[in-house]
Amino acid sequence: MVVAALLTAIAVGCLIAAHLLLSARWPSRGPHVAVVAWQALGLAWGVSTIGALLAFGLAPYGLGVLHGLTALVRDAAANGLRLDVLSEGHFAATRVAALVAAVLLTLVLFWGLAVSFLQVVRTRRRHRALLELVAHEHPEVPGARVLDHPAAAAYCLPGVLNPQIVISAGALEVLDRRELAAVLAHEHAHLRQRHDLVLLPFSSLKRAFPRVRIMERCYNAVALLIEMCADDHARRHHSPRELATALVRFGAAGGAAVPAGAMAVVPNEQQPEVLARVSRLLNPVQLSRRATAAVLSGSVALMASTLTLWHLPM
Repeated sequence: MVVAALLTAIAVGCLIAAHLLLSARWPSRGPHVAVVAWQALGLAWGVSTIGALLAFGLAPYGLGVLHGLTALVRDAAANGLRLDVLSEGHFAATRVAALVAAVLLTLVLFWGLAVSFLQVVRTRRRHRALLELVAHEHPEVPGARVLDHPAAAAYCLPGVLNPQIVISAGALEVLDRRELAAVLAHEHAHLRQRHDLVLLPFSSLKRAFPRVRIMERCYNAVALLIEMCADDHARRHHSPRELATALVRFGAAGGAAVPAGAMAVVPNEQQPEVLARVSRLLNPVQLSRRATAAVLSGSVALMASTLTLWHLPM
């Protein structure tokens, strides 16, 4: 029962930490580090919540979560997994309910991840087929496809075999060469660093728990941090002012709707976030090394302690 209590404390602590992180100011100073912290919190919450339910349900074995699961499977194979068997002796109805809840939560989380991944893959495949018909190459934008649309838009379609960057004709009209180069560097960062895969678990959590508001807020926070990560990559090779000016121009031009499954330099209906990105580009403040080390160490310690509790006896 001690393990179940500790895992429950970690799960609750992850939710509290996520709430605090949503209102913290330091993530914009170190978006890469903040993304690691978000990933650790999300993974630790899922593992600890499932582990707490299993630890409570498997407590009579006294073997820990992993070895207790092995013992349960062995007993089920030998005696048959019947409710009357589980309810007698060591197991009470509440322990059976906890085991069922753990299985259901695991299925919900994996279902959300699988559905989100498959939907994105199908959407991107259809959009690539459409681009073959309506987009074309342009000598001023090597390595990208130009879409004849008057609204300003720039986005990428990540993928293993056929990643693509798309620029609208409207964007070419409002951007000069340097600003366009900065925007392209931003999109290349999304493709190279596979930011879509970083965002996928949070997208699946939002899908699995559509009525839990904090899940959507966490998704939006991580999405903004990913855009900031791409901004930081672009400003290593281009002037931050050029990228900031490009972001402002996109906003002033009334950017086009970004297709599902794409990652855009200016996402839909994100003007406050764009202003935050412009502000940090023009007034950069880096996260200190001490703070970076503290966040990374805390993330590692959180995951290590959560996984260790799965192996400890009850």
